[in-house]
Amino acid sequence: MISGNVKNVDLPLGDIRVIDLTVARAGPTCVRQLADWGADVIRVEPPGGRESMGGDRHGSDFQHLHRNKRSVTLNLKTAAGREALMRLADTADVLIENMRPPVKRRLGFDFDTVHRRNPRLVYGSISGFGQDGPYGDRGGVDQITQGMSGLMSVTGLPGTEPTRAGIPVSDLAAGMNLAIGVLVALHDRERTGTGRWVRTSLLESMIGMMDFQTSRWTIDGEVPRQAGNHHPTNVPMGCYATADGHVNVGAAGGRVLTAFCEAIGLPDLPADPRFDTIDKRSANREELNTLIAERLSAEPTATWVTVLNDAGVPCGPVYQMDEVFADPQVRHLGMTRTVDHPELGPLSILRNAVSMTGAPGSSGEPETVRAPSPGLGDHSAEVLDGLGYSPDEIDRLLKGSE
Repeated sequence: MISGNVKNVDLPLGDIRVIDLTVARAGPTCVRQLADWGADVIRVEPPGGRESMGGDRHGSDFQHLHRNKRSVTLNLKTAAGREALMRLADTADVLIENMRPPVKRRLGFDFDTVHRRNPRLVYGSISGFGQDGPYGDRGGVDQITQGMSGLMSVTGLPGTEPTRAGIPVSDLAAGMNLAIGVLVALHDRERTGTGRWVRTSLLESMIGMMDFQTSRWTIDGEVPRQAGNHHPTNVPMGCYATADGHVNVGAAGGRVLTAFCEAIGLPDLPADPRFDTIDKRSANREELNTLIAERLSAEPTATWVTVLNDAGVPCGPVYQMDEVFADPQVRHLGMTRTVDHPELGPLSILRNAVSMTGAPGSSGEPETVRAPSPGLGDHSAEVLDGLGYSPDEIDRLLKGSE
């Protein structure tokens, strides 16, 4: 339970305090999930705020990653700073870190040490490759694990060089997986009274994201290859050029395939002996896609989106980011919230992708974006005061002295 300043008790995680020791993206992605749902997140940063702790504080990425948090500065290279962190851990429910394993052991913030001090605390760790093993001591970044997980081998047009995804998918997957694990461990603590060490890595999480591509190897013994903008096993399902852009279509079989072929003027195609089974369509995918592409290129994207959706065929345009937020459905979903930053002014921040009923908010739902990312050390004095430090002790701590 939160000790001290409780601001979000009416939100689902409003009775949880989280210590955020993360850097880069994977760790902050995990912590952001907890902060969005009301956890009192205290971000511990070094005096001076190194760039490695999250980049330009006034940059869009930092503001997106670190909203809804409080910031405390502590010099963890000093005994006094380390003791302050331990006293903070005494009051916390969760600690999230993504240090390399040797670093946290050297600093004395490893799971065993913290667990002895606060057995109820859930300790969450993200690493590049795991906490031990041949690569356990290595640092890891998103693109490295995109390659090592097999993702880059199946991404891109057939026959081209391995291609990275356009988003930091390894980081995001690890952050989301750790957040789920932390919530599971908090639930388990209600039964056992004991916190667990919850771990994932960029590599584990990215392999997990490979989903059916992994089972094609582990069960079928097949090494998946690049399939470009088309589904690797279902046909027709993919991206096609139109008269003025591109359209994505999902019409792999059954009634939907029949409706699709009728809508584009190829009603006889499903009965064609080259394409009348799933296996035949897969074997003859290039020929089938050529026929479909010729038809779809004759009309603009907007026409096909209307015609195909009216026929019950899943279909949508391919947007650039400005077009995403101009789409009427996206506008209806209200994917952003505006917060006032004391220096930057109003900021439009992407809300949490999950919604739920039964909590305060502008639409009767929890408001997952409530405050901009904090300034460096904005909350140091109030947090340290809540830990019992005197004004003189706070002053010395904030100066980084022993």
